[in-house]
Amino acid sequence: MGYVVTEASCHDRTAAETVMTQIPHPFNLGDKGFISSELQKKLYKAYQIAFWTPSRKNQKHRPSASWERWLKQKRKVIETVFSVLVDQYRITEIRANSIAGFEVALDGILLVYSLVTLGLVER
Repeated sequence: MGYVVTEASCHDRTAAETVMTQIPHPFNLGDKGFISSELQKKLYKAYQIAFWTPSRKNQKHRPSASWERWLKQKRKVIETVFSVLVDQYRITEIRANSIAGFEVALDGILLVYSLVTLGLVER
């Protein structure tokens, strides 16, 4: 799992390349905010990373309905994980005096979540 901490004013696409190249995986999924053919081409050409996003209703080239359903299912899993991190692990309530402190707290939460998910510890 990889992440990058940015200012709130930073657009997601700006941080996407950094996140996806921290721990490269050949397949990545983003939401509609990441739609960018230039970013998709760059990631594939430079890192052999396939970056998939759902399409907008007004896009010219849209994937098949079955592909859109598959993406929607995967997105639901992502949203569920985020919901658990917010509700049970209070990830949005991290208070830190520095970015480094914030990242340490976030790393701890993600570590505990991962260990619980893998069944290695009980919550």
